[in-house]
Amino acid sequence: MKNINSEIKQVLERGVDKVLPSKDGLISLMAKRKIRLYNGIDPTGSKLHLGHTVSLRKLQEFADLGHESILVIGTGTVLAGDPSLRDEARPHISQEEIENNIKTWKEQAGKVLDFSKVKIRYNGEWLLKLGLKEIINIAAHISAVKLFQREMFQRRISKGDTVWMSETLYPLLQGYDSVALDTDLEIGGTDQVFNMLIGRELQSKINKKDKFVMTLPMILGIDGKTMSKTSGNCVWLDDSADQMFGKIMSMPDTIVKDYFKILTRVSLDEIKNLSPVESKERLASEIVTLYHGKAEAGRAAQEFNRIFREKGLPSDIPEFSIKEKEINILDLLVKLKMAPSRAEARRLVEQGGVAIADEIQKDWKKEVKIKKDEIVRVGKRKFAKII
Repeated sequence: MKNINSEIKQVLERGVDKVLPSKDGLISLMAKRKIRLYNGIDPTGSKLHLGHTVSLRKLQEFADLGHESILVIGTGTVLAGDPSLRDEARPHISQEEIENNIKTWKEQAGKVLDFSKVKIRYNGEWLLKLGLKEIINIAAHISAVKLFQREMFQRRISKGDTVWMSETLYPLLQGYDSVALDTDLEIGGTDQVFNMLIGRELQSKINKKDKFVMTLPMILGIDGKTMSKTSGNCVWLDDSADQMFGKIMSMPDTIVKDYFKILTRVSLDEIKNLSPVESKERLASEIVTLYHGKAEAGRAAQEFNRIFREKGLPSDIPEFSIKEKEINILDLLVKLKMAPSRAEARRLVEQGGVAIADEIQKDWKKEVKIKKDEIVRVGKRKFAKII
């Protein structure tokens, strides 16, 4: 490590969990030539969050050093459904859903990636063209015992739950990406280590070539729990500056340091003497600056202080005209665009996250009498005004 320059050291150490089989081996390869690497993301949803940026940022760091970085969008693997860290199978996804999900992905990922340096590939390009003979040949390189020994499979089997054959195929399909792209390195979260090592084995057996694996730590959601698209604890890349700032200010102090280390380039020495509130404000400012610019970060900070410290209301509350004199609260939330569906609106009400005129609403069956200039709030940061 003594002779490695500071930029390469930063890429291989900052925000990195492990390099397999060895960091020194990867350093040696990078000293000889430029490498080809990739990170894959399955389009299971239409929005990207800060958790996705951990690997995207690392992909860009390699690209900035002149290496060939590829973002692989899993239009093929998503059909099998990644079983990693799941206690049940993922629901089947249709081709229409896949296409809808990836419509704005390039725009969202473009907030992190420079596409003049990073390529996009879709693994449906090669996976959907595989015939029975090719699939059998790929499967013949991997032990079925190894696939079924996965911890989550064993846990489900011990509970009497089903493990579907499509789920056991997933690591083979993801692993084949390494073969099809003939890569030197794959990067991904710690939840992907099994799948990535299967790719390493396939690359070795089919292409007779070594492949390194870099695992990256996964960040927790803003509530300090496992990040989940359905739990509402994500900071989305398409969140407004105000939403991003407010969400980060609401997170537990215990995860602020990890966010700094993994999601920014700020030296930990810079923030170690700050109070919890000061360090959180600095983090919120850094994150918002990355995705909205310095001016918007400053404005969001002022707006946050005005609303939550001075107990004011946002200066730009969206206004909606409601024609009904009385309406079910779930339909009202959907009309005000504060919930995408009645089901989500019901969840918000049941969790005590909805207030009308500062009064918490607990009955999702309630018929709300419409009043002019009434303020509706969801959570601490979403407001709407009935005009």
